[in-house]
Amino acid sequence: MSLTGKALWTIERNLDQPLTLGDIAEASGCSKHHLAHAFGAAAGLAVMEYVRGRRLSEAAKRLAAGTPDILGLAVDSGYGSHEAFTRAFRARFGVTPETVRTRRSIEEIPIMAAIRAPEGGGARLEEPRIVEGKPMTIVGLSEPQSFATNHTIPAQWQRFMALYGEIPDKADPVPIGICTDVDEEGNFNYVCGVEVTRVSEAPRGMSVLRVPAQTYAVFIHRDHVSTIGATYSAILDHWLPEHGKTAGNGASLERHLAGFDPRTGLGGIEIWMPLKN
Repeated sequence: MSLTGKALWTIERNLDQPLTLGDIAEASGCSKHHLAHAFGAAAGLAVMEYVRGRRLSEAAKRLAAGTPDILGLAVDSGYGSHEAFTRAFRARFGVTPETVRTRRSIEEIPIMAAIRAPEGGGARLEEPRIVEGKPMTIVGLSEPQSFATNHTIPAQWQRFMALYGEIPDKADPVPIGICTDVDEEGNFNYVCGVEVTRVSEAPRGMSVLRVPAQTYAVFIHRDHVSTIGATYSAILDHWLPEHGKTAGNGASLERHLAGFDPRTGLGGIEIWMPLKN
C-alpha cells in the first residue's frame, strides 16, 4: 500500500476520533513533513483539509437524515461549539447545518467523497543517485504556494526570469526551484532562484535563502515539466517508503538539466529530495 493509501485508511477509519497530522504520520510510519508533501503531491490538497472536508461531508449526510442534535454532531466532527461548526459548514457548503436538516437533502452541496489513492507507482523512476549536498546561498523570488494552487508556479518563474539579469555573483547560471516550509495545511514557500557566491544586496523584490548541507536522493524527471507532480508522487508515495527512507524537513530542489527549454517545458529536471538521517 502506498503512503497516501495508508494515510487515507487511517483517516477514514478514525474520522470520529481526534486526528492531527502527527497522528496520521505516526500511523503511516513517516514524518509529518514527508506525509504532508506526499499527500499533497498525490491528492492535490492538504491532509487536514481532506480530514475537515470528509468530516463535514459525513456530518451533512447525517443532517440530511434528520439528526436533531447539531451540537453533538459538531463535537463528533471535531468542533468545540455549535458556532464554530456552523462557520466551517457554511464556508464549505454555502448553507447552514439547519438548512440541510430542513431540506433533508445533500444534492445541492459539494460533498467530498472518500478518495482512493492509486496503488500503481505512477511515473516510472530511474534509480536515483545519493548526493551529499553542500551549503548554498540562494537569491530569488519567494512566493507562498499550496498543493491546490501550484499551477501558478510557471507565472512565478516568468516574473523571476524578468529579474534574473539583476542578480550579481552567480555561482551557477542555471536557476533552481526550491520548496520549503511545508505546513499542516499544505502551504509552502516556493523560491525561483539562483545560487550565488556572496550577497551584497538582494535585487528588488527578492530574498536570500540559506540552504544547509544535507543528503539528497536525486531523481530525473524527463517528461514535460507540467507532469512533474506525478514524479513527486512516485518518489514520496512509493520509492521512499519502499526503500525504508523518509523525506527530511529541509528544502527540496529542482534543477533544470542542460537541455531544458523554458519555451517548451521539455528537456528534463532533476528533483533533489532531502533524506532524513
